[in-house]
This record gives sequence, structure tokens and C-alpha cells, in this order.
Amino acid sequence: MDRTLEELIDQLDLEPLEVNLFRGQSADLGGKSVFGGQVIGQALVAAGRTVEGRVAHSLHAYFLLPGDMAAPIVYEVDRIRDGRSFSARRVQAIQHGRPIFSMIASFQVQEPGLEHQPPMPDVPAPEKLPSSAELRERWLTEAGEIPEQIREIVRRQMPIEYRPIDPWNPLKPVKSAPAQSVWFRTIDKVPDDPMLHRCLIAYASDNNLIPTALRPHGKTWLSGQMILASIDHAMWFHRDGRVDDWLLYT
Repeated sequence: MDRTLEELIDQLDLEPLEVNLFRGQSADLGGKSVFGGQVIGQALVAAGRTVEGRVAHSLHAYFLLPGDMAAPIVYEVDRIRDGRSFSARRVQAIQHGRPIFSMIASFQVQEPGLEHQPPMPDVPAPEKLPSSAELRERWLTEAGEIPEQIREIVRRQMPIEYRPIDPWNPLKPVKSAPAQSVWFRTIDKVPDDPMLHRCLIAYASDNNLIPTALRPHGKTWLSGQMILASIDHAMWFHRDGRVDDWLLYT
């Protein structure tokens, strides 16, 4: 398995401290605080460790404070309810004695039900789009002279491969519509654990949201004079999905 992906999976493998209590470590991705997707993924792992025979089908979360990358995060799980088909869990992420994140997740026994789905968007297949590495080099070439620290961040190998349908150079932003579609998957195969796949999808889902919201303003995380952070997050898992197969995020 690729080293960067292995490190991410290790990051999601929380250390049990006590009943309903887990500890996780953070990775420095070049930002000023902990990546929100990491906290979502770790919180879902913590909740899932207290549930048997059920899979996550939804989560609703709030980011309360920026996470400190230099300190571990403690996840405290409250077993709100275990019913015949559903289980509910509340998770608080704590650093320096204060909650930085709060989430409620619901888990369900997998059983048949009604299904429907809107038509697949008419977009190019991921194989026909430039890779993340190709895009990064193109963006750096177009940007010209930029600080070496920024170049290192842009070139950093990530465990998730993102291939946008309409690539937008964050180093030379222009105003555009606040919408985009992005193919993504892990850069290597992931073990056949449905809960792990859900947690990795949750991790990846926090990427590209703020950049999309900034598009109409022609701004990016490099523009300065702004405080950028995820505030809340919601997800529903309608069926099993593999994070190592291409998924379209619109």
C-alpha cells in the first residue's frame, strides 16, 4: 500500500483509552489548524467502535474551535440509543479540555428498502482527465514566481486523488460559478472493511467545499485577509461504496 495512504489509515485507527473514550493524532497538511475531514473521519471511527452489526448511514457535525495539530484529540462517545434497527451516537472531540467538534451519527442494520436515483451527470470519465500530479505541475507553471513553501504544499503527495471536471487554478483564481464536480478515490487499494470505506469517504468529503464557495469571489486559501474554516457538515450513506473506486462529488 502507498505510504501516504497507509499513514492516513493509521491516523484513523484510534487508540482506545477507556470505555467510550478514544485518542487520535493529527497530520500537518500545510494549513494553520487540523483538517476538518480528519476530525470527521476520526469521530466516525470512534462512534463505529461502539456499534456492532450496523453501518453508519448519516452524520451531522459542527466545528466549534480550530484543532491544534501539535496536540492529540480525545473522542468521547455517548451511546444515545440502540434500537431494533438503528443506533445513535454523540461524539465530542476534545483538545486542551475544551470541545472542538460535536457530531451525532446514526447507524442502521443493513436491510432491503425502496431505491431511486437521479440520472448520472454527463461528465467526462476520470481516465480522460489530468491526474492530480499533472494538474499541480500545470498550476505551478502558470503561477510563475511563488514562495517555495507554497510550491512544497502544492506538490505534496496526498492519499486521495482528486480530478476536477473543470480544473480551476488556486494559484491564479478567476471568478466563476459556485459549483463543481470532482472525481476522487484513494491512490491505492483499501482493505475490505465497509466502515473504513465510509470513514475515508467522510474524510475526503471535507475537501473542495471552501474552494467552491470562494469561486464567485475569485479567492482561494492563499488570498489572505480571510479566516477559512468548515463550520458544519452533514452526510448520508445510502448504500455501500468503495473509496478506492472512482466516486463523483458534485
